[in-house]
Amino acid sequence: MTRYDTRLAHHIDGVWTTGSGTATHRVVDPATGETLGELPLASIADLDAALAAAARGFKVWRATPVDARSAVLAKAAALLRERAELIATIATLEQGKPLAEARIEVGYTAALTEWYAGEARRNYGRVLPRAAGARSIVVHEPVGPAAAFCPWNFPILNPARKLAPALAAGCSMIVKPPEEAPGSAIEVLRCFIDAGLPAGVLGLVFGEPQLVSAHLIASPVIRKISFTGSVPVGKLLMKLAADGMKRTTMELGGHSPVLVFDDADLDKAVPMLAGAKFRNAGQVCVSPTRFFVQEGIYERFARAFVEATERVVTGNGLAQGITMGPLANPRRPAAIAAMVDEAKAAGARVATGGERGGTDGFFYRPTVLLDVPLETRAMNDEPFGPLALMRPFKTLDDAVEQANRLPYGLAAYCFTENARRAHLLGDAVESGMIGINAVVLSAADSPFGGVKDSGHGSEDGPEGMQAYLVTKAIHQL
Repeated sequence: MTRYDTRLAHHIDGVWTTGSGTATHRVVDPATGETLGELPLASIADLDAALAAAARGFKVWRATPVDARSAVLAKAAALLRERAELIATIATLEQGKPLAEARIEVGYTAALTEWYAGEARRNYGRVLPRAAGARSIVVHEPVGPAAAFCPWNFPILNPARKLAPALAAGCSMIVKPPEEAPGSAIEVLRCFIDAGLPAGVLGLVFGEPQLVSAHLIASPVIRKISFTGSVPVGKLLMKLAADGMKRTTMELGGHSPVLVFDDADLDKAVPMLAGAKFRNAGQVCVSPTRFFVQEGIYERFARAFVEATERVVTGNGLAQGITMGPLANPRRPAAIAAMVDEAKAAGARVATGGERGGTDGFFYRPTVLLDVPLETRAMNDEPFGPLALMRPFKTLDDAVEQANRLPYGLAAYCFTENARRAHLLGDAVESGMIGINAVVLSAADSPFGGVKDSGHGSEDGPEGMQAYLVTKAIHQL
């Protein structure tokens, strides 16, 4: 087995430590089921130490000249690129995604961090016109120490996606990465620490999620919360944050619709959509999942998509030629299997897949279900796995109705060669991000976030840094 080359530890007040707690979490390779290491879990005393350090670190970091803050971020980006192979390998070992995907994730993380190194200098205010001798100015200041809670599906990107804009704004931050995939997050945050962050500016803790989140959010030290994860957990954290009137950014679940019209270029659309669907084994919050295809091309699209699906090569993400790894934990194959069985019983057709794969690890075959009834659980709850669901539609209004039917609104995809229809879809579909003849929705300078139950606020782009700033008006006569 490739070496799991990282030290599992917290980082509190500038020191790597196993903490004062005795509880641990077993980190597992999802491709083999083998144990990779034992992760120490934080005690309440550890969390209190991290909070006190974050309060001190904020005073230091907010007073640090912007050029110095920018230089730390730029150095962190350089270290991410320098250590890319180590970070990507650790991510594949503990999360399962193919090594090629993990390398891309490191590259995007470095580019995003580098972009925020420049954005730190673009924290502009404004001067308001007043009478001679009077001045009114509007400035943006860091909100204060922040807490970030990250999921396991993108263990490289998600911590940096929260940390980089917070640091650019002048905030300190405590990050709680996922216990399932801690090592790659540790190595990412090590790049920021080694880039020259003062002690206390960045805290890193692991622990029982409910205990850690409740304790950090309740503390008066924390003034901002950023969470990526499920809708139910996001709503719970919002309730906790409300007691302290704390600002929140919530990037929650989705159930992305795909609208394919009869004039779509299927030679381009099918490989794009199949690649996006089975990226990271479908464990992506913006994964295309509910495929609504205009009835005139429904069977043709389905055949082409099934053929593309059957070319997906499943296996250990470290092996050559693998295009889809295992699911991240044993809960995911069981959840997908239950959804597939329920849909089949309701009348859905299994076009390919529909069963677990392999004898070791947490695998489920890439699966396409046709004619899936709307009342099935898979059509209403996010599968978060390698499952594509298809139904035909007749008119544009029918397609939009289905796209907007659920309470989610994170991402949506539309494929048409009709420019007017594309404009109408951009206006009519209720989603924070829409890809029209495109499946890539992330860019360093573009906001990433949803509407409705999929959350509020945005990460990435100028909006990502604005989430860590408060506005102050100063009037002087």
